[in-house]
Amino acid sequence: MSREQIEKLQKMVDDSRRIVFFGGAGVSTESGIPDFRSVDGLYHLKYDYPPETILSHSFYFRKREEFYRFYRDKMLYPDAKPNAAHRKLAQWEQEGKLTAVVTQNIDGLHQAAGSKNVLELHGSVLRNYCQKCGKFYGLDAVLHSTGVPLCECGGTLKPDVVLYEEGLDQDTIESAVAHIRNADMLIVGGTSLSVYPAAGLVRYFRGKYLVVINKGAISGDLAADLVVTDPIGEVLAQLV
Repeated sequence: MSREQIEKLQKMVDDSRRIVFFGGAGVSTESGIPDFRSVDGLYHLKYDYPPETILSHSFYFRKREEFYRFYRDKMLYPDAKPNAAHRKLAQWEQEGKLTAVVTQNIDGLHQAAGSKNVLELHGSVLRNYCQKCGKFYGLDAVLHSTGVPLCECGGTLKPDVVLYEEGLDQDTIESAVAHIRNADMLIVGGTSLSVYPAAGLVRYFRGKYLVVINKGAISGDLAADLVVTDPIGEVLAQLV
């Protein structure tokens, strides 16, 4: 990232009072959590189905043991720590500059860094609930179980994450739209904006500065004021 880009981004941040951050998997890769879409070579030796199939509503109800084998292996990273991007966003919120983090991630790292107003479009692996009695459990209930995790009432636990074929929480969407619509700066980071309906939320932005920070190309025709193709943690770490 050039010095000119950093200075331009810093001026935008300094000039903004209602920043909203919209992030995806690329925010957490610097914390050691891989994007499951970039599947490693070992994956094909272990699983008979693509990730999108395993992480679907119908697959969960049809093949729960196989679902949980993949889920424990590929979706849970209990030792991951927030990186510079998570910390900078939390800092801006504490300073009153950032109003919300809208995330597609399910790892809870924004909250671990200190962010309070985090809108989790796809839920969180840190929450699991019994489908029979509704009791909630933390990450350990899944992490330290084998096969299909069960509630003490005998019901099956389901992660509080939005699987493929499931709809997003309407209250979360409405809150995200309101924050994005009222923002004077929107930073889109670590996402290619290819997963809908979440990606469509950025279209509600009507503010002054639209910034994209992503290592890869962005889907669609987003007219950004600044595009940076470096890891987001490295970029935000250079800002005040």
